[in-house]
Amino acid sequence: MLTIALPKGRLGHQTSKLLNKAIDGLEELDLSSRKLVLNFPKVSLTFILVKPSDVPTYVEYGVADVGIAGKDTLLETQSKVYEMLDLGFGKCKMVVAGFPHNNSWINKAHRRVSTKYPNIAKSYFSSKGETAEIVKLNGSVELGPIVGLSDVIVDIVESGNTLKENGLVVLEEICDISARLIVNRVSLKTKRNDITRFIGSIEKVLEEI
Repeated sequence: MLTIALPKGRLGHQTSKLLNKAIDGLEELDLSSRKLVLNFPKVSLTFILVKPSDVPTYVEYGVADVGIAGKDTLLETQSKVYEMLDLGFGKCKMVVAGFPHNNSWINKAHRRVSTKYPNIAKSYFSSKGETAEIVKLNGSVELGPIVGLSDVIVDIVESGNTLKENGLVVLEEICDISARLIVNRVSLKTKRNDITRFIGSIEKVLEEI
């Protein structure tokens, strides 16, 4: 029996569509259910429905053998898990954004960055040998530069419409983001055959897309 941490929301719905195609005999996953644990004994799978940012935690601590998480979540949480497969959906980019032609922030002695991803932001600027004060926000980070809280933001961008509507543009691209399949380190040893078979079923569907 494999336990899989499935993220709630859009990423979870995209994952469930993939799994319904990949796993023979898997009934429709009812993500609208209030149940947090869904058991499918016929295919030896159990799904636990969790907040997307919590998926790596459940997998790292062995509550789940396998999980589906965005690359942004994996980079931010820095969880000790194995990243096995890029699922190819949930695509977006992690970027530095701010007002257009705002080059003055680059050379400022004291730069401030607002973001929901403080670890990613800190790591990015450190990798460039640059220093920045990171301001953690949980809401709309685009507001930071607009009200003078920060010089720029670090955030994920899909269409770019929110940035455009607030007069902001992408200044630097940090990395590509998409949904990834992750595995618990111990489970990969103790349940290698089951996990390999599960991943193989998913890869087969991805190749046909």
